[in-house]
Amino acid sequence: MSTEENPAAAPRSLAEALRGRDDASLAALLRSRPDLITPVPTDLTQLATRAGTRASVVRALDRLDRFTLQTAQALAVAPDPATYQELLGLMAGDDGDPAVSAALPHALGTLREQALVWGGDDRLRLVRTGRELLAPSPQHPSPTGLGPTVREAAAGMSPGRIQEIVATAGLPSTHDSVSALAALTGLFDDAERMSALLDQAPSESLEVLERLVWGPPYGQVTADPAPRLRWLLDRGLLLPTAPGTVVLPREVALRLRAGRAHRTTEPVPPPVEATAVHRPQMVDATAAGQAYTALATVEELLKDWHEGGPAVLRAGGLSVRDLKRTAVALDVPEPVAAFWVELAYAAGLLASDGGAGASHALTSAGDDERYAATPAYDEWLERPPGERWARLATAWLAATRTPGLVGERDAKDRTLSALGAGLDRSAAPEVRHRVLALLAGLPEGAAPDTGSLLARLRWERPPRADRTGAGAPSPYARRTPARPAEGARGAAARAGAGGSGAPAYPAGGGSGDEDLRSRLARWTLAEAEMLGVTGRGALSSHGRALIGAPPAPRHTAAETEPTGPGDKLPVHHRQVPPPPALSPAEQATAAAAAARLLEPLLPEPLDHVLLQADLTAVAPGPLERPLADMLGVLADVESKGGATVYRFTPGSVRRALDAGQSAADLHAFLAAHSRTPVPQPLTYLIDDVARRHGHLRVGAASSYVRCDDDAVLNEILADKRAAGLGLRRLAPTVLAARTDPTSLLEGLRAMGFAPAAESAEGDVLIARADAYRTPPRTPPEPVPDGPPVPDDTLLAAAIRAVRAGDLASTAPRKPVGGEAAGTAPGELPRTTAADTLAALQAAVLTNDTLWIGYVNAEGAASQRVIDPIRVEGGFVTAYDHTADEVRTYPLHRITGVAELAD
Repeated sequence: MSTEENPAAAPRSLAEALRGRDDASLAALLRSRPDLITPVPTDLTQLATRAGTRASVVRALDRLDRFTLQTAQALAVAPDPATYQELLGLMAGDDGDPAVSAALPHALGTLREQALVWGGDDRLRLVRTGRELLAPSPQHPSPTGLGPTVREAAAGMSPGRIQEIVATAGLPSTHDSVSALAALTGLFDDAERMSALLDQAPSESLEVLERLVWGPPYGQVTADPAPRLRWLLDRGLLLPTAPGTVVLPREVALRLRAGRAHRTTEPVPPPVEATAVHRPQMVDATAAGQAYTALATVEELLKDWHEGGPAVLRAGGLSVRDLKRTAVALDVPEPVAAFWVELAYAAGLLASDGGAGASHALTSAGDDERYAATPAYDEWLERPPGERWARLATAWLAATRTPGLVGERDAKDRTLSALGAGLDRSAAPEVRHRVLALLAGLPEGAAPDTGSLLARLRWERPPRADRTGAGAPSPYARRTPARPAEGARGAAARAGAGGSGAPAYPAGGGSGDEDLRSRLARWTLAEAEMLGVTGRGALSSHGRALIGAPPAPRHTAAETEPTGPGDKLPVHHRQVPPPPALSPAEQATAAAAAARLLEPLLPEPLDHVLLQADLTAVAPGPLERPLADMLGVLADVESKGGATVYRFTPGSVRRALDAGQSAADLHAFLAAHSRTPVPQPLTYLIDDVARRHGHLRVGAASSYVRCDDDAVLNEILADKRAAGLGLRRLAPTVLAARTDPTSLLEGLRAMGFAPAAESAEGDVLIARADAYRTPPRTPPEPVPDGPPVPDDTLLAAAIRAVRAGDLASTAPRKPVGGEAAGTAPGELPRTTAADTLAALQAAVLTNDTLWIGYVNAEGAASQRVIDPIRVEGGFVTAYDHTADEVRTYPLHRITGVAELAD
């Protein structure tokens, strides 16, 4: 039976409306508004109160799509309460919009589900806080552009002036202002009479109405208004609100708008269009290439910080100078370098050592806090490439740190630095997942049109300005200084910008007036391309698996194919629903599936290089790790790309000898791993450096130089550059020095010699540089965007507790003993200790159910419905209907008891 047939069944409050819901409906409410369950409310009255608080309502409004928000805005300007037909008229207009009529039930259902609207279709009520936030006022104009009602606008007018307006409008005079305003409102609501009145209006007056009809509805007038304004004022079509200010009443505006509350309603989300469609195999291959580049870039970054990276700023983060150095080392622009640094940090591969510099062999680091690789980096290196990529991609999806903000300024006008504070944006993970989900809804191999993608995101979560009205500043928008355009190299090359549909990394994040979600979406498109989640702008198969999306819809040859990057593919009808958000366990499973799909697409590591006569070696692809590590010591990287070129120099060969390799070892290594004969110049280079390597011996006396050839020692002593070493001859073949062995080694090498360190026993020491690692570190925790969504187990327990508490607070009861007869529902019962004990003992004998007030050890008061089982030793043991279990309560903590009414 509807509330129209049975008015007594209509809920009188939001709490009563919630009591009429089933468990599934309450679970949907708590799932959509998880802040209501933190902590679990004691009863439905407290749940309703919490659902109506300003902070909770603002959070709920923030998560509405544009059409549902427009529905709430229309209810805010509708009568309170409003009928469904009144709401439909405000949304669809007098002519009726079929799309609006079809979409309105779902939007209203969403508002009801989230407890923003309650009541039947004959008495729809927007929660009071929502009406206060969305209703128009001079200080906070409504997005609808409507002003106050006739009654609200005329509240301060004199009765005589109101009667003059009624008479001028052609209405009969009344005895009081209330009936006069009602008659005037009836005139404006009547289409025929209103049309007849406007037919008499001068054209200049109609122009004034046209300028105010869609808002803002306020205007300025002089003390002596012009005739066109006087005509409107005399008939109440404009009403004064303050000296020099007039407003267009809401009823007049709605009649001029043909009943519409909004100029444009958007019942259907805008489709995401495709600019180009590529072969899926090409998309996957391109994405796999970018994934391999991502792995190589992260390895190169942490290898560059192998023995301890840049120092941590006093305020935290990476200095601008160190970020520039890192960008040069990686051969990328600074914004892209910030992305790779933040990605390694989010994945737990990079962290601060916490000021542990003095505990390792870096004498230059001192006690300063520095960045370095973590022990997890070594474990990460041992994993297969697909799993390493999946770890990076999963960390990127969940991270709230936003590298696109690096270089901008915070609210205190401080520059935001990479790895520093202030980069967390809680909306980032949700936007990244949503962007990829929208890409997953396109046909396989389709690259999205960025404009349509951003329009869809703005429809799903309108910017704050769309909710607070025109002219209201958006807290998400921030003007940022423009950055210099990127060069031909760097981000465009890294992001695959040469391919159709692939976005270049947006330095500065786009327009300074753009809302945060749009900027995050642009960064997501670029970062996904650099990371290899997308290829040529389209979602790859392993990227699709990463977010748990179903297989992509395929387009047939009969469908229109774009002929160029500017042609759009009409794919609206082929979009599929987005995949749901994944739980941590589901995300781990999806990451493993993505790794399996990516693994066959990555290039197989090679076990050989091509040696050339110009002292270079060409690696035609990725090398196996032992080969790459050894070659990185023996030679210097000269260029990168599809093939890596290494150059052999005396310094690089000496570096390999210092690491403990002999000349024979190097010859054997090159012969085993070269597909071409070892060039003679390279053989000569190795033999020449090895012949001189270790010819001098340096030890710790404080330090000394030993050489069998006294002529070499004479040459060292005669060299002016040796003056700072404090050398003196101890024997024909031994020189002593005042400096430490490390400084002596560096000084002799600077003079052109190739000394080797030796131990106290005279053995050559291997001077291999140990990799420095931070203490074990955990990756940074993402900043949550509000309370987490409760799982099904928590929801079931919370609903059971809320219903039990509501039963205790609303159960009808009889006063007993000394309880005041007028105790209001919801208040704790108050009885004397003797009456409490007597009532409990009697309930044990009669098996009655009692309602008690209880204060726990923390001082928290609650109400409970119990079936007492026994009373002894100062305790009562009873079945607690509230907790659905048998519990024992100390009698001194029971405030009172009451019998439940029949």
